[in-house]
Amino acid sequence: MKPDTPDTLEQAMVRSSGLDTLLRDLTDRAVQAVPGAAACSITVRRADRLLTLAGSRGLPSGLDQRQYENGSGPCVAAAATRTEQYAADLAEETRWPSYTAYALSAGVHSVLAVPLDLDSAGGGAGAAINLYGVEAGALDAGRDAARTFAARVAHAIDAALRIERRRESVADVRTALLSRSVIDQAIGILMARERIDARIALDRLRRVSQDKNVKLRDLCTDLVARASRDGRTPSRRQSS
Repeated sequence: MKPDTPDTLEQAMVRSSGLDTLLRDLTDRAVQAVPGAAACSITVRRADRLLTLAGSRGLPSGLDQRQYENGSGPCVAAAATRTEQYAADLAEETRWPSYTAYALSAGVHSVLAVPLDLDSAGGGAGAAINLYGVEAGALDAGRDAARTFAARVAHAIDAALRIERRRESVADVRTALLSRSVIDQAIGILMARERIDARIALDRLRRVSQDKNVKLRDLCTDLVARASRDGRTPSRRQSS
């Protein structure tokens, strides 16, 4: 099969509807590009823990998760040390006994984990592409192809992760603005009802929030909703 070029990888990013779709596409491409690979997954460190962000078709369930739970295994080692990990025959492997037994029971007999150089994963650490073979030595001839593929897709994965983080940041800002809006409306309602100023109204809302152990935003949302049901239009005021 013709190997992926940077252009085709950029096209895959454009076609994908999100990070999950892109990474799934890349893992399927890896299986096609690396001789002997029967399945592939991508590991990235997020919030100080490793996660499998995508897996190809045919990836045995729990294969990576078992490594994360034990803190031991080829993809854990590759992500942590930025060093390639290869087990040609898991039946003869001694480095990760618990994981080895599980992988063999799932029909996996060889594993290759290649670290990914991602700036968005903490200075390049904490990411790996993992390839699985169903026979001992299945990946012997595919190691160079795996390294080439990992180097080629790293920039695409890095860009996708950055985009995803920006989207999350925008969502956080939007949530904060919505929260501020409903709090302002609740303050306006109290000002009109009690004939008090904004500072006192906010202090009262905060005190009730603490007494009832309810988030200030949720308390204000409930107050605005009840005012609307009662036929009162929430007052809108400009923040000082």
